[in-house]
Amino acid sequence: MSDKPSVLFVCVHNAGRSQMAAAWLTHLAGDRVEVRSAGSNPGENVNPAAVEAMREVGIDISAEVPKTLTVDAVKESDVCITMGCGDTCPVFPGKRYLDWQLEDPAGQGVAAVRPIRDEIKELVEGLIKEIAPDPRS
Repeated sequence: MSDKPSVLFVCVHNAGRSQMAAAWLTHLAGDRVEVRSAGSNPGENVNPAAVEAMREVGIDISAEVPKTLTVDAVKESDVCITMGCGDTCPVFPGKRYLDWQLEDPAGQGVAAVRPIRDEIKELVEGLIKEIAPDPRS
């Protein structure tokens, strides 16, 4: 079992918000955190506007694929962050659950996704300070 914290990001399709959040956490925290993402009803592909918005900040999520939310993914995570999926995430004692109220980027262009991307980055930065602060700072 790893001693580093594990975070699971969940949204309905695992195609936009949760993919961007997972990418931000991986990018900003590096190997200090285990990162997972999943969807309660995963889509076929990652939202192209989310891919483009993340590419603009130097993060490539084009190879990611939406994944199905499993009980095991929740069990293996210390923190479960939901983004608009309601009560579909299983709840286990001893886990920390957060619900980030974020606009759904589905069907929106890159201009509408940029502010969502930036809001996710701010939330992820706050999360990192709590669960995996940089030991060099």
